Amino acid sequence: MNLRQLYYFKKLAEKEHYTIAAAELSITQPSLSHSIAELERELGVYLFEKQGRNIRLTKYGRFYLTYVEKSLAELEKGEKLLHELTSPSHGNIDLGFIYTMGAHTVPELVQNFTKAENHKDITFSFYQGATKSIIPDLKNEKFDLAICSYVENEPDIEFLPLTKQELVIVVAENHPLAKYDSIDLKDTAEYSYIFFSDTSGLRPLIDSLFAEINIQPKIGCYVEEDTAMVGLVSVDYGISIMPKISSLAHYNVKVLSINEPKHERFIYLASLKNHYISPASKAFKDFALRYGEKHFL
Repeated sequence: MNLRQLYYFKKLAEKEHYTIAAAELSITQPSLSHSIAELERELGVYLFEKQGRNIRLTKYGRFYLTYVEKSLAELEKGEKLLHELTSPSHGNIDLGFIYTMGAHTVPELVQNFTKAENHKDITFSFYQGATKSIIPDLKNEKFDLAICSYVENEPDIEFLPLTKQELVIVVAENHPLAKYDSIDLKDTAEYSYIFFSDTSGLRPLIDSLFAEINIQPKIGCYVEEDTAMVGLVSVDYGISIMPKISSLAHYNVKVLSINEPKHERFIYLASLKNHYISPASKAFKDFALRYGEKHFL
């Protein structure tokens, strides 16, 4: 059984005449007769019976037709939706991103991307998480693109720099360090830290900074997400080292620049190598990299 036989069966059921049905299908009558005979042989039942010069569906043919019509309708619906999803001007983009990108970077990219007339009907589905949860989902094709930290030993993923983030020390407004505007990381060693969990893509960089100055930080607790971290800092539960995100201005905290050690924190646009990407996703990827180079890097 194949899809063509089902279309032939449906057309013959509508016309109840081999010659007319064959003409509309642009095939010969013998070809249509052979195809229907093969379908009946496979199903083990007659689908049509003669009625004068015409034919009509048998009881079993009418029963089977209801399922064929539903199946073909679903296939046609799927084909239509597939064309919409992969259209360069009407597609949908599944975008995963780390928490710190949600307040400013992703909204700015999407806003400017959809300003273009040929992009205004492209839609997005957004997903947030830590880098270590985003990368497996990207590899499993849950996302078309991801904005996240770089991860070592991922040969199937292309990481392209999109933006930079400054790392800062954040303390409560009444903390002893709040009298400073900048500080060396080594001068924070005596204080307890609220630290990113090991699922954070930022952890390797933070760990490397402490290793560079040969200090083991005092860690009071671990969190995964930035707003939880700064919320705990604001009640003086500990200090933190984290990206300088815009939402810090809304908390009762003091932000200190890090003098030493020097560092650069890049965020990347990640996609699967040698993998099909829809026209809409490709358009957004190209736009995001151009925009990032001009405005973020």
